[in-house]
Amino acid sequence: MRNFTLFVLCIIFATSCKIKLEKNNRNEAFLVDNVNPFIGTGGHGHTYPGATVPFGMLQVSPDNGVSNWDWCSGYHYSDSIISGFSHLHLSGTGIGDLADILIMPINKKVDLTTKAATRDLLPYKSAYSHLNEKSKPGYYQVYLKDPKINVELTASLRTAFHKYTYAESDRQSVVIDLGFAINWDKALKTAITIEDKYTVSGYRYSTGWAKNQKVFFVAKFSKAISESTVTADKKIVSGNKAEGENTAVQLFFDTEKSDELYVKVALSSVSAENAKDNLDSESSDFETAKSKSAAVWNDALSKITVETPVDSLKTIFYTALYHAQLAPVTYNDKNGQFRKENDEISTAKNYTAYSTLSLWDTFRAENPLLTLLAPDKTSDMVNSMLAYYDAKKILPVWTLYANETNTMTGYHSIPVIADAYLKGIKGFDAEKAYQAMKTTMMQDERGLNLYKQFGYIPYNLLDESVTITLEYAYDDWCVAQMAKALGKNEDYQFFIKRSKAYQYLFDPATGFMRGKSEDGKSWNEPFDPKHSNHREHTDYTEGNAWQHSWFVPQNVEDFISLHGSNEIFTKRLEQLFTESSEITGSNVSADISGLIGQYAHGNEPSHHIAYMFNRAHEPWRTQYWVHHILDTQYNTTPNGLSGNEDCGQMSAWYVFSSLGFYPMNPASGEYEIGSPIFEKAALHLQGGKSFIIEAENVSNKNFYIQSATLNGISFNKTFITHQQILQGGILHFVMGAAPNKNWGSKGKK
Repeated sequence: MRNFTLFVLCIIFATSCKIKLEKNNRNEAFLVDNVNPFIGTGGHGHTYPGATVPFGMLQVSPDNGVSNWDWCSGYHYSDSIISGFSHLHLSGTGIGDLADILIMPINKKVDLTTKAATRDLLPYKSAYSHLNEKSKPGYYQVYLKDPKINVELTASLRTAFHKYTYAESDRQSVVIDLGFAINWDKALKTAITIEDKYTVSGYRYSTGWAKNQKVFFVAKFSKAISESTVTADKKIVSGNKAEGENTAVQLFFDTEKSDELYVKVALSSVSAENAKDNLDSESSDFETAKSKSAAVWNDALSKITVETPVDSLKTIFYTALYHAQLAPVTYNDKNGQFRKENDEISTAKNYTAYSTLSLWDTFRAENPLLTLLAPDKTSDMVNSMLAYYDAKKILPVWTLYANETNTMTGYHSIPVIADAYLKGIKGFDAEKAYQAMKTTMMQDERGLNLYKQFGYIPYNLLDESVTITLEYAYDDWCVAQMAKALGKNEDYQFFIKRSKAYQYLFDPATGFMRGKSEDGKSWNEPFDPKHSNHREHTDYTEGNAWQHSWFVPQNVEDFISLHGSNEIFTKRLEQLFTESSEITGSNVSADISGLIGQYAHGNEPSHHIAYMFNRAHEPWRTQYWVHHILDTQYNTTPNGLSGNEDCGQMSAWYVFSSLGFYPMNPASGEYEIGSPIFEKAALHLQGGKSFIIEAENVSNKNFYIQSATLNGISFNKTFITHQQILQGGILHFVMGAAPNKNWGSKGKK
């Protein structure tokens, strides 16, 4: 009887363990299942649906083969043709590059000597349907109609995994085309070597947005290569090697054992040997990699948990949290080595080197979000910027594969560094970082010579003068804060004075920031605040005066005083959202999108503006407009982003704002309170603490804050500090359908 009882107890125990295990597995998959990577692949979102891990070195994803603005990531949801699957992609940028090392499975012999001026002439392209396409974090699947091949992709940090399932008895073949290029990219020199029956390696040197990009690769196949055709510059060559501007190879495999073929691919900026070292071990297989990728993503997504009965809000939120952790990307090899723009090989010691630093976009919310989600990675990003400074003696603007693209205005590595240091993030040399910041702002490139000479940039001497002046003023403010923290008072006084450069350009008669001549008196005439002229003969970057006249996040109180009063300021700010959405001009910037009045949520310069009502003692207006933006500018369709995703910035705005706060001044260590949309949200911080935001009675109609408490104590401020969040606790809001104009209306205290 005792043995029987013991036997029953064992069964019960085993069953309970199984139930618990299955429950845990369901929980593990839960957050990943809320993500829809197709959001942003339509419209102007410019995202890709392929497989990667958080900040992964590779992004293995389908390429449609079209060179067009909306195909900057290689893929657009409107398309129905796939040209292949390449291993490097940009998430949501406005300029196309990468799409390196294209691989395409095929079931017949094709002619690789044909010159393909367009993708229509590619002999290996295939039709596909969204009805047989799937994407989840770390996993992508599509069925290629023409060769009848099912393609599955997954990835680890430095290895891409392909799984091809061919139709029964079909010929099993793969094309590797190193000449394939889209948008700005162009191959300069490529090489392919069939090393043995299972291994192909090579390199691809190219120019484009990144002028000197060198990618080395190795591809390891699960079956022996039975036959091959190698081409160089559209001519068949004998042997197992090819070198030229445009090389390609078609490989054939034995079909007897199974209908499945697996490929593992690794890259390196340094050498093919490093690529081999980056390749995951022989024991790693597709299914294991897929499971690990899902687990890694679930861990990254679980840093914030939200509760809401509205499933679409969960999908938008977790997709945003997913997109916010795609870039920057890991750049150094397993051994720490990485290539610089000048071809010098450096070694990252005790940090990870990152590339794809879209700083004009990400300094606003993406980088501040990472100080909460991944502070260790933030210090690595700072070290990556300092490695660039070591070579160039200037901080980066927008780096891609270690190349300076010099795209966009300002030097916004500066606020990222200041924000990290002032929030107490360690792991980089603060004195060196400060010297890099100071040196950068004291040199003469990119209009800084004019800025130093006049105190602002005259419109008749440099295009986009207003935007550049305002952004340099903000960068100066960040240098000043770092100087103050390091006890450099003389430097602090110098940079804090220069950070008021915005005062030169404010026109009290119109209420706009305007281009001013070198005489210090004359405005740029005629003046139309709705006029846009994209990137040339203009005072504003990718926008107009309505959108660019609000960038004074470092001193909103002084900015308000320039307008004359809170009343005048809030009236003009409200008009931004209610003015007609007409944009004038014959060369209007396509980046002006997501319009609410003249507010353009589809581009980054507008992202802080709705929060400025807080500083004018009318926080209910911030609550109204933030809720309106959350409600109208994001959805669960492929067109779910109102503008370029821009390496996480568009999504980071949503993550912050949906939680109920936002870094209006990104390097201040403060977050402005907006309008939370979740009943409960929890930030699970490093060190085990959690910061919880509760919104009692919240709904699509109840978005106004009635009252608030922080850890049970009445909370009547319109901002909360980073340090308060790090301490953990509960921020509790009571929400209602009508504004409570007494809450938070006393201004900053």
